[in-house]
Amino acid sequence: MVGRHPPIVRLSKKLAQDPYQELGVARSASADEVRKAFRKLAKELHPDKNPGNPKAEERFKRVSAAFDLLGDADKRKKFDRGEIDADGRETMRGFSGDPRAGGFNPGAGGFSGGFEGVDLNDIFGDILGGRGGRGFGGPAKGADMRARVDIDLEQAIQGGKTRLAFSDGRTIDVTIPKGAVDGQTLRLKGQGSPGRAGPGDALIELAIKPHPIFKREGEVLVMDLPITVPDAVLGARVEAPTPDGPVTLTVPKGSNAGAMLRLKGRGAPDPRTGGRGDLLARLQIMLPDTPDPELEKFAEAWRKDRPYTPKRR
Repeated sequence: MVGRHPPIVRLSKKLAQDPYQELGVARSASADEVRKAFRKLAKELHPDKNPGNPKAEERFKRVSAAFDLLGDADKRKKFDRGEIDADGRETMRGFSGDPRAGGFNPGAGGFSGGFEGVDLNDIFGDILGGRGGRGFGGPAKGADMRARVDIDLEQAIQGGKTRLAFSDGRTIDVTIPKGAVDGQTLRLKGQGSPGRAGPGDALIELAIKPHPIFKREGEVLVMDLPITVPDAVLGARVEAPTPDGPVTLTVPKGSNAGAMLRLKGRGAPDPRTGGRGDLLARLQIMLPDTPDPELEKFAEAWRKDRPYTPKRR
């Protein structure tokens, strides 16, 4: 179109806050530092803890959006290189309005203002009736959203549901599959950020919380099982906790502290087989909480008449 200039389009879109500033971390922060900063802020600002507080809700959304970008290694690299803005949208370097940068000059009839933080598909689609969007790869699908959910060991084994709040204020129930493993990522189709070509997905990483009773060693669970002196000497049937509920197991006669009793298939999920590992119960011989004169008298006579030296195991 010789002799005519395209109309000047002034962009008034407010730029997003720097994600590093939102999370309060340095640009050199490690992925673990970024994750810890987000989890701390998310706990403080979560809507459930701040009902009726619009400022906290808005800050929660910004913090979640910042982690959505910095928590993704690829997105973070692109942001640091200036390839995407704080909203995760691609930028066009050189379209800065500065003639020295090789971009359009507003005084010569080009676009005024920079393109940082602006969806180019929206701009060219409005100006050219949608043709510009195709010229730049077509309408973009919304960005994927990432979140981390802490679940109990019992939830990982048996499955269940947990509620998750997204940065845009939405809450959804996430179904935890049976046999879930630590670090597993669930993809929820169409639950990500909106886009002209449809919403992105939500990627939910599962983290199994430490358990107060069971210590996890791969697919094997280990626990301490306290028993009485008579149970150890005479043998007994005792109740023991498991992730599936209490069970009764047999303590052999003459059991020593530290002996292991195995409960097959009562352990943690095994991703290699799709089944479950074993649960090991380590026996701990416990004396009464209060001194027992009869037991002390018996022990004195036993030590005098039947001395012995325990063997190292």
